[in-house]
Order: sequence, then structure tokens, then C-alpha cells
Amino acid sequence: MVSRRHPPGLYVLFFTELWERYSFYSMMAILSLYMNEALQFDVAHVGRVYGAYTAGVYFLPLFGGLLADRVLGFNRAVIAGGVLMMLGHLVLGVESLPFFYAGLVLLACGSGLLKPNVSTLVGNLYRDRPELRDQGFNIFYMGINLGAFISPLTVSWLRTHYGWGPAFMSAAGAMVISLLVFIVFNRHVADAAVKVEENSVEARALSPEEARSRVLTLVAVFAISMVFWLAFYQIFYTFTFWARDNTLTTIPPERFQVFEPLGVILLSPVLVAVWRWLQRRNAEPSTPVKMLLGVVLVAIAFGMLAYAGMTGGDAGRVSAQWLIWANVIIALGEISLSPMGLSLVNMLAPPRNRGLLMGGWFASLATGGYLAGYIGGYWDRMPHSRFFLMVTLILIATAVPLSLMTLQIKRTIARSQTVPVGQ
Repeated sequence: MVSRRHPPGLYVLFFTELWERYSFYSMMAILSLYMNEALQFDVAHVGRVYGAYTAGVYFLPLFGGLLADRVLGFNRAVIAGGVLMMLGHLVLGVESLPFFYAGLVLLACGSGLLKPNVSTLVGNLYRDRPELRDQGFNIFYMGINLGAFISPLTVSWLRTHYGWGPAFMSAAGAMVISLLVFIVFNRHVADAAVKVEENSVEARALSPEEARSRVLTLVAVFAISMVFWLAFYQIFYTFTFWARDNTLTTIPPERFQVFEPLGVILLSPVLVAVWRWLQRRNAEPSTPVKMLLGVVLVAIAFGMLAYAGMTGGDAGRVSAQWLIWANVIIALGEISLSPMGLSLVNMLAPPRNRGLLMGGWFASLATGGYLAGYIGGYWDRMPHSRFFLMVTLILIATAVPLSLMTLQIKRTIARSQTVPVGQ
């Protein structure tokens, strides 16, 4: 009998990821400010380092997923990654340039091992209940955003009262909690950590041609994802400078980062309820259409900020409401695209390459993060309205090919749902 309930392992991974994301977003909240104010990097150099670090964090999962698939297994990869991240936060807290770069390298390597394999484990929990997979990833995604919501508030207070070093090092404590949750309750994810063998029913049911078709479909999805994240990661870079220099507020600039994850937390249940309401009427959008909606919503948010720049933000300060509502709209876009993308990768990836292709999803974040830093280097070289408009046009240009690909993606999904699951 197929269970209609979510497996207990989901909540183990929920809290593992919550505290890992807390650690990540706490340091991201102050990273650009630290480089600009403490290390005296100019905005262009901040962009280069920011882009390279973000690319490393999300490109290394390609290798972390491959290592888990072929050598380490999912459990050992997650634990090794968590330990490296904990050490990276401690090293980053030493206020010295060599320690700064060493800390970033440790964090990127640790994230490369942990991030793709936790997400793969979530999907593997639903081998016997695939109809609940999308809902499971939505719940899991709430954990990500709870960590992202709490962390800027905490790290901002620590930075104000104790300085940069303790603020960075506090993230190591979050990684200790994350590791303890994963190790102590590991029995609940043990079955999901079992790798699919080459001669299993699930692996043999997939023809080489179908496997190739799925991989090509995912590569196209990764390309669209890359552009979404190029825009999204401006939240931690140019949005921070906009909040500091162009917004009428006394709120520390890094605290504006809480509005996007807060929007995800509050609006996720609403959007899920809307999807269910539409499903009952046979009108629920397909997964690729939801992802297209995510790209369009983020384009709207950047279009709003371009207008705010033209009406005063380019040369002075404008209401904080512009930035707050842009973050809320981006949150809706993220809910529409990111958890659906994670679920889609787990659904379509050939069984023996799930870790590798989950790494491919994160590599799309890496490329987007690097490009976010690259184009962010133009922040002080052009009017801010023109910068926001440039990002808007990039997003619109991405939405067009995605709209043309939706039928192909839907056909691939339909074929994947006929493949038997087994060990």
C-alpha cells in the first residue's frame, strides 16, 4: 500500500538544510559590506569576488554530486561538506585577507559536497510515493527560507554589537546544529541514501535514447535557471548598495534581505493552495509554465526598480517600499521556479546520475551567481535605472525560449512517469 504521508526523513533534511542555509545566508548578508567597508574593495572588485565565490558555491556541487554517486555515497558527502563549511566560517571570522580567501574556499568546497546531496536525498525519499514529491520539495524549501529569513537579522545585530569577526563565526554554530540533526536522526534517511545500482529495475527501465533526451531537457532547464539566478543574486549585491545609498531609511542595509525569504515563507502556502484549487478544476499550470511564471515575476520586480530609479533613485533617495515590494515579487518568482526545478531534476535525471545532475542544477546557480557579480560591476558605471532595466530585458529574453520549450518538457515529464521504480 502506497503511503499518502510525507516520510519522517523529510523533516530531518528540513532542519539540516535550515541551519545550513542559516549559516550561508548570514555570511552572505554582510559579505558585500565587509569587502567594501572593512577590506576597502571598490564596488567592481566586490563584484568579482562575490561572483567568483557564488560561482564556486554552486558549481562545485557538480563534482560533489559525482563523488556521492560514484565514491562517497550521499551520507558521507553531506557530513564531510558540513564539517568543511563549519571550518570555513571559523576561518572567515579572522579579520585578515589571507584568512578571508581561505574561508571562502573552504565554504565553497563544503557546499559543493553538502548542497546537491541533501536535495537528492529529499527526492529519493519519494521513490514509493512520487505523487507527493512536489509537495515535499515545497516543504523542504520552506526550511531553506526560514534560515534565510532569520540569519540577516541575527548577523546584523552581531555585527553592530560585536564586529565582523564574531558575526562571521556565529555561522559555524549553525553548522554544528545542522550536522547534529543529520547524524543523530540519520536512520530516517538511510533508505534514501542507498544508491541505485546499474542493474536495478529502475536503471534498466530507461533506454539510452530516453536518458539522453532527459539530460538534454534538463540542460535547457539549467540555462533558463541560470538567468533567473543572475537576477536573484542581486539581492545580496546591488540591492544592498541601493538600500544603503538610495533608500530613505535608517534600517541597516543588510536587513532588507529578510523581505524576500519572509515572502517565500508567507506566500508558499498561498501559492500551493492556488495550485490545488486549479488542480481540482483541471487547470493547474504544468511545471515548465510555473517556471516561466517565476522568470516573468522577477522581470516585473526589476522593472519596478528601474521606474524607481527614473523617478528619483538614480540621483537621490526613494521610499523603501520600492525595494520591499520588489523583494516580495521576487519571492513569488522563486516559489514558482526553484522548488519546481529541484523536483524536476530528481524526476527526470537518470537514476544512477541523480547526484551529478542535481549538481548540474546548482551549477546553473553558479553561473548565474558569477554573472550576477559580473554585471553588478556596472552598478556605479551607469544610472541605476538603466542597470535594473538591463536585467529586466535579460529576463524577458529568457522567457521567450522557455515558453517555446514547455511542450517538449511536458512530454518528457509524461514519459518519466511511466518508468517503474525499484532497487
